[in-house]
Amino acid sequence: MKRIDIVYEKLLELAINNGIDAQSLAEVLGLSRANVSSELNKLCEMGKVRKTTGRPVLFTPIDNEDVDHVKYMTTLDKLLKDNKSLKTAGEQAKAAILYPPRGMHTLILGDTGVGKTMFAGIMHKYAMEMGKMPEESPFITFNCADYSNNPQLLISQLFGVKKGAYTGADSDRIGLIEKANSGILFLDEVHRLPAEGQEMFFTFMDKGIFRRLGETDLERKSSVLIISATTENPESSLLKTFTRRIPMIIRIPGLNERGMEERFGLITNFFREESFRLDREIRVSVNSMRAFLSYICQNNVGQLRTDIQLACAKAYADLLSHKKDDVKVNSPDLPNYIREGLYRETEHRQFWNKLIGINNHYCIFSKDDVKLIFDNEKSEGNIYEIIDYRVNQLKNRGISGQELEDIIEKDIENYFTQYFHGVNSRLNIGSLINVVDEIIIDVVEEIIKYSELKLNRVFSQKVYLGMAIHIEASVERIKKNKKIINPQLYKIRSEHSTEFNVALECLKMIERAIDISIPIDEAGFLTMFFILDNEPEKDDFDKVGVIVIAHGNSTATSMAEVTNQLLGVEHAVGINAPLNDSPQSVLIRVKEYVKSTNNKNGFILLVDMGSLSTFGDIIEEELNTPMRVIQLVSTLHVIEATRKAMLGYGIDKIYSDVKSIKKIDDEDKNEEPIDDKKYVILTACTTGEGSAIAIKKFLGSHLKFDNKIFEILPINIIGKEEINQRIKRVGREKEIICIISPFDLNTSIPQYGLEEVLNLMAIKKIQEIIDIQNTYLKMGETLKHHLKNVDGIRMFEDIKKVISSIEGELKIKINTDIMIGIVLHIGCMIDRFIGQESLVEYNCKEEYIRDNQELHNCIKNSLKFINKKYDINITEDEICFIMNFFDSSKTIDNSVLA
Repeated sequence: MKRIDIVYEKLLELAINNGIDAQSLAEVLGLSRANVSSELNKLCEMGKVRKTTGRPVLFTPIDNEDVDHVKYMTTLDKLLKDNKSLKTAGEQAKAAILYPPRGMHTLILGDTGVGKTMFAGIMHKYAMEMGKMPEESPFITFNCADYSNNPQLLISQLFGVKKGAYTGADSDRIGLIEKANSGILFLDEVHRLPAEGQEMFFTFMDKGIFRRLGETDLERKSSVLIISATTENPESSLLKTFTRRIPMIIRIPGLNERGMEERFGLITNFFREESFRLDREIRVSVNSMRAFLSYICQNNVGQLRTDIQLACAKAYADLLSHKKDDVKVNSPDLPNYIREGLYRETEHRQFWNKLIGINNHYCIFSKDDVKLIFDNEKSEGNIYEIIDYRVNQLKNRGISGQELEDIIEKDIENYFTQYFHGVNSRLNIGSLINVVDEIIIDVVEEIIKYSELKLNRVFSQKVYLGMAIHIEASVERIKKNKKIINPQLYKIRSEHSTEFNVALECLKMIERAIDISIPIDEAGFLTMFFILDNEPEKDDFDKVGVIVIAHGNSTATSMAEVTNQLLGVEHAVGINAPLNDSPQSVLIRVKEYVKSTNNKNGFILLVDMGSLSTFGDIIEEELNTPMRVIQLVSTLHVIEATRKAMLGYGIDKIYSDVKSIKKIDDEDKNEEPIDDKKYVILTACTTGEGSAIAIKKFLGSHLKFDNKIFEILPINIIGKEEINQRIKRVGREKEIICIISPFDLNTSIPQYGLEEVLNLMAIKKIQEIIDIQNTYLKMGETLKHHLKNVDGIRMFEDIKKVISSIEGELKIKINTDIMIGIVLHIGCMIDRFIGQESLVEYNCKEEYIRDNQELHNCIKNSLKFINKKYDINITEDEICFIMNFFDSSKTIDNSVLA
């Protein structure tokens, strides 16, 4: 008798209601836990045993009825198993199909794209699987909208035509009702069926008889189950006498009602379908997965599937054109409306981290894979990739022989030293089951017990965690037919023979549990876990420190807080540099913090700009503490620096690695920057920041604006020269729309005195500036509703680029109210060109161009981008109309431009 049969029989014999764990069953049988666990998991896959979630995992046998049910699960049951939101609809569908004698006519309700046609098709399969319809029974689909404007033709399609019924009917023709005999006729968009067509169905649905168009005395019979679908309210779009004859009404929920986990399941299935079609692996970046999970999908499941197909088609085209080495979907390749899913609510981000994780870079889809595979393409990789890469790198540099071996030996030792602490700081025993296969967890437990006994030692938790993750990676590598090579195998075997011999026995345990052959080189790596466990782990104060310094009241502390939360540590420190604080006072605070830690390993200083970048040299000279400064900091830089520091990397390694990364992930390197600039009302006072804040509160109570877009920024100044410098500094990061100041400043920015504000004379003017700016920012929505041939929201971004280009070339700043007119004009112009509508001529254009040649050339060059993107050719007449907006000597006739 095979071992699997012995395990199954003993499980049936014990028959404990709540189940039994693998360890207890192994003790009863006198077998190893790893072997028993392996057989139990195979029985689960066969449908003979079920197991609980959580720890400990309990196993119970499934009775024969349940086994048969698993084995013969219908298509409808499989759908419901993975889509809990369809449970009610599924039960209704079963009732409709099984109802004697021939089922119940059904109406399916749901928005466009929810899958009404697919659901009707599954009902048809279910009817055949349950023996309610013959195996070859037809499933005929008819869209009533195709013939809604011709009721006679529509009715002839459904019921058939008698020869001579109308001009052109030169022969008898059967209708869809006859073709669907013994099967299902699916009427999509049934609300487009005219009243007379609905009435003709009355007799058929009541008695199963009908007449072809033109017949008066002959009655025909057909056994057809009618399933219809509509996106409309049936009470207002269908005759009541028609709906009364449809006893079963099923509603299919929209994608936004189906939950994130269900949506994730749909996405993975769609990518697997495309992998099957392409007959190759598809790699999808985690940011792309997040975008697909959360973007607003107006047309439900149908649009989701289409969008995924288009993304895969684009990735496949990039492969064929040699832009990429494999079929890889990256977020920069996705349309903007999908990428917007990356910026959705916090609860979505929490779900992403739970389901996908923070550190993974790619999801890998293959037609042969049952479970989703994640791939982390970080540079440090696993030990095998490091060795492969390092050996090739050193050989290319001309290093070989003993020198190469010494370097590789040091790399391996450093890897395992950092690896120990890395897994120990980010994982615990409870969370291990989420990232490592349960069989591997079981075999590692067996390895630890055996090794502790043989080596007479007690291993720390970090050995357990590190070994489990390492073995998981090793097994995956072997399954993909990748080699495992340990260049230091002989040296490890010679210097640590006792530990190596134990590791050899451990390899046998892994091979028995997972049924694969593992090369002896792996024993060398396992030995490293045994010999390095004695080395003390670095405490936090032994790690390189990370300090973020940035201008603003909370910028630095916010970045540090986000980093610490994501990594689950308290290591990054933020020191804010408010705009009214002198650099000297900020420097003093930084020095005090560095002195208080007494960290001799040094600090990475991540700063945003300006004089903060000089702090590193000053502190290193005064305190004799190593400092490395990285400018133009982003949250990504802080996360990477902190992560490397927690892994025990040295200061120079962290510095070089963090400097090499871009502002955004490599997989998003082509993505367009997000316009998150705030628009600022600057309030300046010479009597202290408190007065400026009081004015801010006064303005806040009298003005209406969106806090996400507009900001009132109070600053304390000493004299006119300082405020000019402060204005320039703020203007680099934000757009100042007006200034409240006691000085009369030499600037084109609108400005108001304190008295004008306090007596409310300036409030109306400032509100107008806010309203105009707000209108401009929402021009994309305005264009969306005005234009017929192009997406207004996307076009707005293109027009902004054109305006910015012209402003830069002419060295001017266009008022916002004029920009609104420019955007509206160019948008309508492009729409007219695409729609091939008639265009307006510009009077005396040759003379106007001749007199304004520089302006003409500037605008014409800036519009080349529009010509190319929208495949149009903007005429000289239209260029002249646009020139009017930038030519202060012209008065624009808006009636002509619109």
